[in-house]
Amino acid sequence: MTAFDARLPATRPLLVAHRAGNDLAHLRRAEAAGVDLVEADVWLYRRRLELRHLKTLGPVPVLWDRWFLAPGWGPRLRLVDLLAAARPETALLLDLKGFDPRLSARLLAALDEAAASRHIIVCSRNWRLLAPFAGHPRIGAIRSVGSERQLQAVWAHLPGSNDEGFSPAVSIHARLLTPAIVAALRARSAAVIAWAVADEPHARRLLAWGAAAINGDDLGWLGRLRGA
Repeated sequence: MTAFDARLPATRPLLVAHRAGNDLAHLRRAEAAGVDLVEADVWLYRRRLELRHLKTLGPVPVLWDRWFLAPGWGPRLRLVDLLAAARPETALLLDLKGFDPRLSARLLAALDEAAASRHIIVCSRNWRLLAPFAGHPRIGAIRSVGSERQLQAVWAHLPGSNDEGFSPAVSIHARLLTPAIVAALRARSAAVIAWAVADEPHARRLLAWGAAAINGDDLGWLGRLRGA
C-alpha cells in the first residue's frame, strides 16, 4: 500500500486536515468537508496512545507547546476513541510523536484490526519510529521533514534507494519548499506532501509547483481546493 493507491484520488491533489483527529468535533467537520485524510498526533504516555499536539512536562500536570500552556489533568483523547468515532471510510494520517521506541509496537498492535478495513498512513519526524511499519501490507509509512538538516538527509531515502518498504512520498514543512526542491523530489518519483500550509494562496502556489498533497488547518479553503 502507498499513500496514493487506488483508494485515494489520483486525479487531483490530496487534501489533509491538519490535526483534525486530535478533537472529535473537528473530526466531524473534516469528514463533512470531504477531505481525503484526517491527521492526528499520536503519543505514548503511561502506556496509553493519546492524541494531542501538546507535549507533557514530565511529572508536572501541564501540557505545553512553545508559549502555550494547558492543564494536563483533564480527560485526553485516545486513539481508540478516534478509531471508534471516525467513519469507516475516513482515512487517517497518524503522526508519531516523541522518542519512545515502544510507541511503534503499541500502535501496530492497536491498528491490527483497524488497518484491515481503514486506510491508514503513519508519518513521523523521528524516522526510527517508522521502521517497524516499512513494508507493512496495509499501513503506509512516510518520512516527515521539518528542518533543513532533515531535508538534506531525506534524499538518501527516496524511491530507488536501498531503503525499501516506504511509501513513495515525503511530508515536508511548507516553509522548506521551493519550486526547485519540489521539482527535484518529483524527478526522484517522490510525491510531495506540504504540511502546515497557512492559507489558500500559499496552497495554490505549492500545487502550481507540483505538490501532490496539501496539509492545512482551515477546512474552508481546503474545501474550495477540493471543489476546484
